[in-house]
Amino acid sequence: MYNNPYMTAYNSQATRDKIDTQIAQLQQLKEQMSQPMQQPSINQTFQLAPTHNGVRYANSIDDVKKEVVYFDTPFFSNDLSVLWLKNAKGDIKAFELKEIIKKDEKDMIIENLQSQINQMKEMIENATANNSNVDEPSEDEQPTNVSNHRTSKKK
Repeated sequence: MYNNPYMTAYNSQATRDKIDTQIAQLQQLKEQMSQPMQQPSINQTFQLAPTHNGVRYANSIDDVKKEVVYFDTPFFSNDLSVLWLKNAKGDIKAFELKEIIKKDEKDMIIENLQSQINQMKEMIENATANNSNVDEPSEDEQPTNVSNHRTSKKK
């Protein structure tokens, strides 16, 4: 069976066919490698909400109500005294802004002295108000237990 000439011829022919198939596959791979790779074109359309992260100004709350927002957005009045915060639902919160001025040591001393002066003024005003309410005899009135008759006679 192993020495059968038909078998050996068949085996050698099958081996040659396998080799030929592998050579053809290698040639195809070689051709594919030599050609530039073409990437498939990707077409994507993005529709994003406008992203306006900067400062927005408004003249009044009516201007804020008209604006459409997609996230919490601050609106400032032109003089920066009012802040409106509008969320995506349309709810609006209003805040009053006040500038904080940093005080140095001298400013704090001056402020302290001014408050002490104001306290002293209040104390003086209260004291004068209390004195005016007290019943004091006037200079025109004479005490009732002293007589006005002169007892001494001139000689």
